[in-house]
Amino acid sequence: MAHRKNSNIVGLDIGTTKICCIIGEINDENGIDIIGIGTSPSRGLRKGVVINIESTVESIKSAVEEAELMAGTEIDSVYVGIAGGHIKSFNSHGIIAVKNKEVTQPDIDRVIDAARAVAIPLDREVIHILPQEYIIDDQDGIRIPIGMSGVRLEAKVHIITGAVTSAQNIVKSVNRAGLKVEDIVLEQLASGEAVLSPEERELGVAVIDVGGGTTDLAIFFEDSVKHTSVLTIGGNQLTNDIAVGLRTPAVEAERIKKRYGCAMLSLMKEEEMIEITGVGGREPMLISRHIMTEILEPRVDELFNLVKRDITMSGYDKLVSGGIVITGGASIMEGMSEIAEDIFQLPVRRGLPKGIGGLVDVVNSPIYATSIGLLLYGMKKGSNGNSRGLGERNLFEKIFVRMKGWIEDFF
Repeated sequence: MAHRKNSNIVGLDIGTTKICCIIGEINDENGIDIIGIGTSPSRGLRKGVVINIESTVESIKSAVEEAELMAGTEIDSVYVGIAGGHIKSFNSHGIIAVKNKEVTQPDIDRVIDAARAVAIPLDREVIHILPQEYIIDDQDGIRIPIGMSGVRLEAKVHIITGAVTSAQNIVKSVNRAGLKVEDIVLEQLASGEAVLSPEERELGVAVIDVGGGTTDLAIFFEDSVKHTSVLTIGGNQLTNDIAVGLRTPAVEAERIKKRYGCAMLSLMKEEEMIEITGVGGREPMLISRHIMTEILEPRVDELFNLVKRDITMSGYDKLVSGGIVITGGASIMEGMSEIAEDIFQLPVRRGLPKGIGGLVDVVNSPIYATSIGLLLYGMKKGSNGNSRGLGERNLFEKIFVRMKGWIEDFF
């Protein structure tokens, strides 16, 4: 029996290595149950950006059909994640005079507009405006200023921008697969939604989502986003290193990385031999697992050092006292948490999706963190009545319209 469409929320993670569609059904306890999962190899993206629309459309259709079949329902709209090296973000600050000496919703809208009044190049557009805090007459740390008395209202916000064309190509691909885009969400924000506890978001934590094509970073402090960035290095770089170093095809390199990969030589307990396929029909070879780890460890070390440098340059390195949470497909590899602890000198844990019901055991992996986060984001938006579809032509007019709706979403 098919479920009612309007009780379902769908997260679509369009990644560099895989496309994942997860269907959730809102239950009576105001939670969400996972009822359908579909994954498909991604063949139209490079480093988080669409480079082949037709291949991307086919991969999306394949993942969606699999999820629909499992859920026994048809879907018509999705929440989509966005990543890629084109994503840039910065913090901004707006000040206004309060009308009638009491803060109202129009005052908040005006101060957010003042904060976003910064010069952005024509080929870029705002994807998210995330309020961090409000200040009324020099009293800072205010999260919900409505109804408070004051003369001057200030807002500190985090603004995330992306390339217009990259976002349009994602929306176009989803539309051509026969689906409507409810909203576009930065992938590390979605991952944070799925894997972080309220205490971590309050205390201060960095989420590192290590995907196939990109590594995405978000720093949370006092339940607001302080910094986000995207590095165009990920699990595919590790696969490529293995393929070159061991002279084996990329498909074989990916297989042995998933099965035998280890990021830290000191964790290797015993000598283990691996059989790998040769290139061009050459004889299979036996190599030591130690050799593969010697290839992987320097690259993983480089990746986390790049993230550490980004955190230091952001100026928020002292705010992540809650530690580091690593998630995404590449975080599953043995030794990733240990090498991250060595580099950051902070507690590190692997982030698994939480706050869901239904097929929990099936999605209990960092691979599904972004998709689950998109569902949870969608549920939060839906409860505020801010859901609006995005067509490929008027994408950014719609984004401008929904900015005011975002303010309620995060507070």
